[in-house]
Amino acid sequence: MVLDYTFVKYWAVAISLFICASCQITPVKDPNIVLDANPIEEDLPSNEDSLDKIVPEGKTDQVVRPKTDTIKSNMPKQEIQVSRDFLMGKYRLANQKLFSKIDKTYANTANRYMHKEAYDAFKKMYEAAKKEGIKLQIVSAARPYHQQKAIWSAKWTGKRKVDGENLAKAIPSIKERALKILEYSSMPGTSRHHWGTDIDINNLNNSYFEKGKGKQEYDWLVANAANFGFHQPYTQKGAARPNGYEEEKWHWSYLPLAQPYLNQYLQEITIEDITALDFAGAKSAAPIQVIEHYVLGIAENCK
Repeated sequence: MVLDYTFVKYWAVAISLFICASCQITPVKDPNIVLDANPIEEDLPSNEDSLDKIVPEGKTDQVVRPKTDTIKSNMPKQEIQVSRDFLMGKYRLANQKLFSKIDKTYANTANRYMHKEAYDAFKKMYEAAKKEGIKLQIVSAARPYHQQKAIWSAKWTGKRKVDGENLAKAIPSIKERALKILEYSSMPGTSRHHWGTDIDINNLNNSYFEKGKGKQEYDWLVANAANFGFHQPYTQKGAARPNGYEEEKWHWSYLPLAQPYLNQYLQEITIEDITALDFAGAKSAAPIQVIEHYVLGIAENCK
């Protein structure tokens, strides 16, 4: 049988067109259409989970949260990234993987925590002091938001007296009451203790460090603590430090971490963030200028 060449050519072309029409062809992306670049909601970490998401060992300690920029410390070879929640103390202390539980050898009670790097530095400082007959003991360390809020609220309501007074009765003015508490206690969300870098050592009274054993301990810290990265942020108030908390000879800060954390805090936390928090007297943070006068009310070498 002789096939008509034209007829065969016609059907060959038709079959080819049918096959091509059936193929899955990747469409050209329309530049006017913006696709959602974020993962679906169930893949996003919660605020608490984001604090626990740490980079593998061998890299710089980091706490990762979406939309948080990396900042660089002015300390050499130090790069840190933390979340806004971390900076304001909004985490579960025992779940915070940047922290270590402090052994009872170094603290006055169990269940105290501090940043791992700061803890390692403290242990070295502890041993150096011990060789010279000086005993250093941590009496307060990392303090999350809810703990700072409990301290603040107790003083605010009069449950805990301040200079022998029930402030709820003695100082009805919201601003003035806040200022009184701010002599020695931070507003929740503004404390350096949130970062796990700051510790209170041996005693919580300046008078203890002014004579006898306490003076020897303080003099040793003044002469040697900087060798291990620790500095006193709340020195005596005066021309060099006109604002902020009263002098705290017991409060020492591990600057290789605290300085970059402070820098990031100033970049990302606003006074509106503080006034929106759920503690009594939060609205007074704005007229008091708590970030400018208290978060930044520290010794110059700590900035």
